[in-house]
Amino acid sequence: MSQEVILAFLFTLFAGLATGIGSLLAFFAKTTNTKFLSFALGFSAGVMIYVSMIDIFAKAQESLVGVLGAEGGQWMTVAGFFGGILLIAIIDRFIPKQSNPHEMKKIEDMRKNGEKMQDPDLLKMGTFTALAIGIHNFPEGIATFMSTLQDPALGVAIALAVAIHNIPEGIAVSVPIYYATNDRKKAFKLSFLSGIAEPVGAVVGFLILMPFLNDVMFGIVFAAVAGIMVFISLDELLPAAKKYDEAHLSIYGLIGGMAVMALSLLLFI
Repeated sequence: MSQEVILAFLFTLFAGLATGIGSLLAFFAKTTNTKFLSFALGFSAGVMIYVSMIDIFAKAQESLVGVLGAEGGQWMTVAGFFGGILLIAIIDRFIPKQSNPHEMKKIEDMRKNGEKMQDPDLLKMGTFTALAIGIHNFPEGIATFMSTLQDPALGVAIALAVAIHNIPEGIAVSVPIYYATNDRKKAFKLSFLSGIAEPVGAVVGFLILMPFLNDVMFGIVFAAVAGIMVFISLDELLPAAKKYDEAHLSIYGLIGGMAVMALSLLLFI
């Protein structure tokens, strides 16, 4: 296994296991730092949107045009882009609303009069949320892995953006489970396992896509990656950031993420 593949796996593992950071925050913080989460989620969305539309889409189109010609390559790039959006939208559609990871939670939401809520329904909700996040993380793992494989510097930015957006997902899993069972180990374990789906996606990408990876396959996959990340940003990150929003911090984060990504593309990529 080449160093590039190992690095891609490590970046994807890092991004997925960031759910554990959210889980730990839920255990040791009394309240949610809404300012941090609002800015961080907006920042992550800015990184994903900018890099998808400016860099990843362009690289996919360049690869496909080189093989299929100008007209065919551009049509295939657009088809791959919206195909990625359709894939992640279908996954999102079949997740029950009550366990949807987009429904962000605050640590203090699970307290009543300063006491822990002993509600057995919380355990079921937390377990389904972990499953839902795992399903969501699967295509994100493919996206992070393939991006890193193509360009490690690009992979760093994407892995960081995905990791940031996984932090509140870790909170969404661990908080209801902890307050239903009073078992931190169980809450952390389920939160941790939901993040494992990300490197599993990388493994699937390696085993299934890598053997067929030529210029056409690369272009289609990269275009789909761009679509997946744009959908995640618009459907998950920005709505969640607005829920935590204080004084337009989510928009400042969005612009900051775009600016940082633009600077890194100019200087390092």
